[in-house]
Amino acid sequence: MVSASRTAHSIEVTAEGLQEELARLQFQKQALERELAAVVAHLGSVHRALGALESALVTPRAAAPVDEHTVPGASQTDTDTDADKQYGKLTEQVMAYFAKVGDAEVRAREIAAALGRDADSGSINAVRSTLDRLVASSRIRRAGRGLYRTGRS
Repeated sequence: MVSASRTAHSIEVTAEGLQEELARLQFQKQALERELAAVVAHLGSVHRALGALESALVTPRAAAPVDEHTVPGASQTDTDTDADKQYGKLTEQVMAYFAKVGDAEVRAREIAAALGRDADSGSINAVRSTLDRLVASSRIRRAGRGLYRTGRS
């Protein structure tokens, strides 16, 4: 027969193991949530880029035929138009922020806070994606790891 102290020790060891597993799983969950937010932001960027390319190829946009370049399940609706306006609005807001701060080096999180878009990681990632597009189009430049500034020298 197993003694009571041995059983209690076994329960303690099991509980400690479960506590460690719980902490590991919570950390993994947070990492996956951050990764998902980044993927969602990138997906939105790619969707908007495809929409912009389609509208450049076919005018008016509503007459665009469905083909292999259309994102599956994404019909051209008023919501898409609103999303395009929102995308352009964020770019304009970021450029207005840079006009205000001049040649200062700033972080994406600072810009997101100034624009009221620091409530969640998805909103901050949207600002980061916009900054990446602005760097790619040479409208702003990277000043270092995580730092951005206007294109002026």
